[in-house]
Amino acid sequence: QVQLVESGGGLVEAGDSLRLSCVYSGRALGWHWMGWFRSAPGREREFVAAIGDGGGTTTYTASVQGRFTISSDNEKNTVYLQMNRLEPEDTAVYYCGFRYAYSADNVQSAGAYSYWGQGTQVTVSS
Repeated sequence: QVQLVESGGGLVEAGDSLRLSCVYSGRALGWHWMGWFRSAPGREREFVAAIGDGGGTTTYTASVQGRFTISSDNEKNTVYLQMNRLEPEDTAVYYCGFRYAYSADNVQSAGAYSYWGQGTQVTVSS
């Protein structure tokens, strides 16, 4: 079992920044990927960004490319999502996911992740 706890959400204005954190614990051994997804009212959970074990490989959805940065600190068992130039369209509950895998195949699919945190709300006002 792997436990994930997100934090860092809040209410901000358009153009502001936030940094989300996801602390993982438990049997997080072996090569894995961690991803950030988001879910807005009436919409399915969508991929935001993912990072491979060791932090050397990252991938982003097009709408956040250049504005968001995913990073990891293995000593702290924490993955971050730095979100800059936030837009009202970024408003959603943000979830952290964990999957055991070496390959990046399906890394953008929520169904490929085995463990999830409880989510943290991000609200961006215009």
